Amino acid sequence: MIFGYPIQLIMGQVLIGLINGSLYAMMSLGLAVIFGVLRVVNFAHGAQYMMGAFVALMLWQWLGVGYWPALVLVPIIMAIVGIVLERLFLRRLYHIDHMYGLLATYALALIIEGTFRKFFGAAGTAYPNPLPGGINLGFMFLPWYRGWVVVVSVVICAATWFAIERTRLGALLRAATENPVMVRAFGLNVPLIITVTYGFGVALAAFAGVIAAPIQNVSPQMGSHVIAVIFAVVVIGGMGSILGAIVAGFLLGIVEGLTKVFYPEGSSIVIFLVMILVLSLRPAGMFGRPT
Repeated sequence: MIFGYPIQLIMGQVLIGLINGSLYAMMSLGLAVIFGVLRVVNFAHGAQYMMGAFVALMLWQWLGVGYWPALVLVPIIMAIVGIVLERLFLRRLYHIDHMYGLLATYALALIIEGTFRKFFGAAGTAYPNPLPGGINLGFMFLPWYRGWVVVVSVVICAATWFAIERTRLGALLRAATENPVMVRAFGLNVPLIITVTYGFGVALAAFAGVIAAPIQNVSPQMGSHVIAVIFAVVVIGGMGSILGAIVAGFLLGIVEGLTKVFYPEGSSIVIFLVMILVLSLRPAGMFGRPT
């Protein structure tokens, strides 16, 4: 017993929080990549997450393409969609106030969500579980699929962090943002680098949508329901900080899970309370750099 609560209940909620935190970390990672390189506050990220889930659903219903091929195909498809959006709309917003990018992507999110609601309705559709069954851990029954979500999220997050922070490609991405004139002097195509980066960030959101599809009801509202939480996670970790987005995502998922044990009424607002506390003590976020 801990504070009068069974240890099984607490450990079970920690594990559930870790599973939710995996999705938070995946989505926050894509948002942090886009802001860190493009300096655009991509409010359409939740809609792109929703689109990833719907593309997986359409591949399954219309073409018979299962979950495992969709894990590869959907991020590629959505990366192409992201590249088109960046070419048509976002590249005109890089050198003006961040508020214009936020408003433009917010409008884009509303258009995308409204379009999907028009064609698919608001009720949503279930996506089949590709890994049925599970294992009894003693304090809870862990479905195999939810365990897979945690593992694949950790792998993708770690690989993305390493690629951006520890490789030559990542150094080029950061240099293209901080000193584009110098990067152009070396003969590199800075606009292409930025476009591909946005496509990669959208692909991460779509990948999160695919792994969320068997857990959540696939509906046009699934992105708008989570985007406020994801922004809070990114702010807590530090805007543009890759490591901050990953750590804050997993950590806040666990905090949310524990809150459901000790004070269930506060579980829906605890992340925002943590955001206020962090911003009061460290305005740049846990891993952000003060400006």
